[in-house]
Amino acid sequence: MHPILFKIGSFQLPTYGVLLATALIAALYTVVRLGRREGLDTGRLVDFSTWLIVTALLGAKVLMILTEWSFYSEHPGQIFSMATLEAGGVFYGGFIAATFFAIWYIRAYKLPFWKVFDIYAPAIALGQSIGRLGCFSAGCDYGVPSHSFWAVTFTNEFSHQMTGVPLGIPLFPWQLVDSVTELCIFAFLIWRYRHKVRDGEIFLLYIVLYAIGRFSLEFLRGDPDRGFVFDHLLSTSQFIALLVLAVAGVLAYRWYGPGRKVAAAQGNPGGNVSSNAHLNSR
Repeated sequence: MHPILFKIGSFQLPTYGVLLATALIAALYTVVRLGRREGLDTGRLVDFSTWLIVTALLGAKVLMILTEWSFYSEHPGQIFSMATLEAGGVFYGGFIAATFFAIWYIRAYKLPFWKVFDIYAPAIALGQSIGRLGCFSAGCDYGVPSHSFWAVTFTNEFSHQMTGVPLGIPLFPWQLVDSVTELCIFAFLIWRYRHKVRDGEIFLLYIVLYAIGRFSLEFLRGDPDRGFVFDHLLSTSQFIALLVLAVAGVLAYRWYGPGRKVAAAQGNPGGNVSSNAHLNSR
């Protein structure tokens, strides 16, 4: 609704950029707090997070370009344009790129694999929640036309030029609903963190909850340039969400399938149980 936070002469500060920076800081703060509780080197986590952010931003833009290849193939110069640079990209592109980088980094520096993934899961959810407010301010990722009492109407010409959001038409507040959804996921993960049975559980819960939420909410998205598969049956993010749920199902079966719970409860190395006594005392 307010794409420019303030403007002084030719300089203007975009609201999206400020909220994105806020999201990254909040996520990093969460990582450091949880990492300190787990006894991990916070300096290493900050270094890891810095590279993770860069990788995620690149991955998000790569998937954005791929999903809009019909446009970029005709206008290759736009790949390195300021508009592409300022665009947030597709979340799942960043998530996948960051995940592969994290696997390499964690193994290279011999960090506790699933413990680190658990630390980052709530941080990602919190960052997404704040980031979606930036999307709302810019007008991107807008919802379908709606006549409900909570519909929002964009009127800023700059937002229309930058994101293509329709002006003067009541729209479903997709960005705000997704932001609240992510905030709820964050709160649930933080609560569950103190009661988790094994390392990796928080990350598993995150990818399942996010995939379900994203798949459902995509039906209420109105922007046409986010990429589709199967003759527009599913958006790109919905298709990836289904793949993520399949991967989550395999992990859940391996960890909690028949005969697995006893092993985990006994502290079997294969169960990779996390001891959280020190978490509950804080």
